[in-house]
Amino acid sequence: MKELGITDAEFARFQRLIHEIAGISLADSKKVLLVGRLGKRLRALQLDSFSRYLDLVTGAGAGNAQERQAMVDLLTTNETYFFREQAHFDYLRNTIVPQHPPQQPLEIWSAAASTGEEIYTLAMVLADCLGVQGAWNILGSDISTQVLATAARGHYWLERTRGLPAEYLHKYCLKGVRSQEGSFLIAPELRRHTRFMQINLNAPLPDIGRFHVVFLRNVMIYFDNHTKREVVARIVQKLHPGGYLIVGHSESLNGINDSVKLVRPTIYRLPPAQART
Repeated sequence: MKELGITDAEFARFQRLIHEIAGISLADSKKVLLVGRLGKRLRALQLDSFSRYLDLVTGAGAGNAQERQAMVDLLTTNETYFFREQAHFDYLRNTIVPQHPPQQPLEIWSAAASTGEEIYTLAMVLADCLGVQGAWNILGSDISTQVLATAARGHYWLERTRGLPAEYLHKYCLKGVRSQEGSFLIAPELRRHTRFMQINLNAPLPDIGRFHVVFLRNVMIYFDNHTKREVVARIVQKLHPGGYLIVGHSESLNGINDSVKLVRPTIYRLPPAQART
């Protein structure tokens, strides 16, 4: 099959589609990335144009929906690593956990969980603070089913230990042997505190309960301001009074939502007095 090219009109259709599905604003500069990520998929499906692929992913059948999810998986996979933006985990350890009522389970939501490194970083910090048998739970969600499957397994190659302290690697991970040599598995006593769910932040949220902390990091950079306001408004409704919303170091809620108040850069809190029925 000849090298696939994409027209401006085809790329514009992809831009509208991914914004409609996921709220992502795909910049014009991402055309090469899109062709690179989807080109192999087109060849595997023996499609000779991006227009034919667009017709496939916008169709109404079950197979069309499955391929639409595959497209979302390919276009939304982002880099992550253990203890990314360390200051947030230090704040969780030094401020949030000590002030949390000990008789109440601490509920945390990693709302853009990707392949799970953020979730298991949280789990290691909470295990350190509250014990592996402690009362804490973590929900990990993402729009991509592919990355969620990786996160749920909790199985990584050793080269993915960037940012992970050696003491935690030894304490909370199982080293692979024989056919699994060169990899590690997050210990089951940590994984039993976690659950995973596909959630599209650009749609009404399912009934997932309320949380004391929500990590919404390094995803809003892909949203326009209107989408940011809608996404954050939905998430704030899932916070307990006094709950925290933590965003990425290159992100801000300034002009996006005034229900949560800035505690320090990238860390926001819903006032404790703002109780809701």
